[in-house]
This record gives sequence, C-alpha cells and structure tokens, in this order.
Amino acid sequence: MTKAYSSNLTQDQFELIEPLIPPAKPGGRPREVDMWAVINAILYVVVQGCKWRDIPGDLPPWPTVYTYFRNWRDDGTWVAIHDRLRGWTRADSNRVESPSEAILDSQSVTTATMVNEAVGYDGAKNRKGRKRHTVVDTLGLVLRVVVTAASVPERAGGKQVLTKVREMGKSVSRLSVIWVDGGYSGVTPRRFAALGNAHQDSGQPFLRWAMDTLRFIIWMVLRPEQSKGFVLLKKRWVAPRTFGWFNWYRRLSKDYERQPASSEAMIYIAMIRLMARRLA
Repeated sequence: MTKAYSSNLTQDQFELIEPLIPPAKPGGRPREVDMWAVINAILYVVVQGCKWRDIPGDLPPWPTVYTYFRNWRDDGTWVAIHDRLRGWTRADSNRVESPSEAILDSQSVTTATMVNEAVGYDGAKNRKGRKRHTVVDTLGLVLRVVVTAASVPERAGGKQVLTKVREMGKSVSRLSVIWVDGGYSGVTPRRFAALGNAHQDSGQPFLRWAMDTLRFIIWMVLRPEQSKGFVLLKKRWVAPRTFGWFNWYRRLSKDYERQPASSEAMIYIAMIRLMARRLA
C-alpha cells in the first residue's frame, strides 16, 4: 500500500490514462508491476523534483520506474497520451480538437550543475541554460515543445517547434494563425516599433518561411513602447501563463535533465497530470 502523496493520481484520474498505456510486449514475461504505482512514481519525481534514486520505497523500484519513463520517451508514448488528453480537454471546453490559432513563445531556464549537453547562453535574458520553444493553443494547452540550448535564437527554435506542430496532422488541420512577440522579427525592439504599420514586413524571412513551408500566418504583438509594469497583450499572455503552470512542478523549476528529449518528456508529463486532474 503506497502513501497518499500529493503528486498521486486519484483512481478516477488514472482511469482516464489507463486505456492509453501500451500493453506489455508479447513473448516476454507477464507484466507484474502495478502501472498506477509506476505512473505515480514518475509523477512524484516531476512534482517533488527528487532524483530517480530517491523515489520512496513504497513505490516501485527506481530502475523499473526510470525504464518506463525512458522507453515511453523514446517511442512517443508520452506524446501520444498527452495529445489524447489534450483533445478531450478541448472537447470538455466545447472546443474542437484542432485549434485555429496558437501562440509561439520561448522560456529560458537555468540548467543544473551536472548538465552539459545542449547548454548555451541567452544574452537577452542573461541566463545560461536551455530554452523551451513552446506552442500552445488559446486555452494554454501545449501543442508541441522543443528544448534547445539557450543560445539558439527564437526564429531557429520557432522553426523547429512549428515543424513539429505541422507534423501533428489532422489534430491541427484548422490551425492557420500563430501569434508571436517581436523577438521573432529579427530586428531590435526600437527599430521594430519605428516601422509602424510596416512591422509585419520586418520579420519577413521568418514570416515567409512559415507561410511558404507550413502554411501558417504569423502575427506579431508588441508591448507598447512607453508602457511600464504588467501589460496584458492580446493572445500572447496565454503562453506565459502556461510557463507559470510549469512552476507547479519542481523538476521544471530548472532543467535537471541530461538530454533535451527528457526535458521535453517532463513537460508533457506535467501537462498530462494537469489535464487528467481537470477532466476527472
């Protein structure tokens, strides 16, 4: 009997996810581990921010738990579960599965001391670490995320993550408009503001690529030049709110993962828990 950790899924929440869990591979030993306990052990790591080896003893052994995390990261299971729950969450909000608009933004986060793969310096944010290039729908639900070194420019990371969004196929069949900030224009904020009504042309290479390659229309929303303090920006405010949701998960407060693929999986797992809690 495991303890009632705050990170655990309830029975109702787990019943949403259980049909989406891949069955045991044929020809091998029957699956003996309790998958509810495995999921709760993974969520314990994501929510509490501990090391894999520090998973409590009343949960399955950490090598077993980590093996499931790694295998499902590599075969796309986490993304598949996430996408199914996202469709259900949109339906629960009286939205069709495919959004018509989305928001592209990036978040630079510090990496832990032992992380050395795909690490760079973001001069704009004065931060050494990694950058989470994220596309969310207008509800704030993640469509796709790509983790790179923090030194990767917004436009380069934006191309990577938008390409992954387009590869989602039918689930984004209605998506046509992507809202972004001025960082995707390729010019300085002062010069960008000075362009006035011609501001859309300033980011022409990125805009042209998105239209010609992916058939997405890019709209840039700028912060008023003379504004101070918090300003609610049309559409763009949704992405920072999603980044705020990430702060509920201690494993996401920094980037502790050796591989960027693990960082992306952690974000999908966090969103899986958030959506399961909403739906149940």
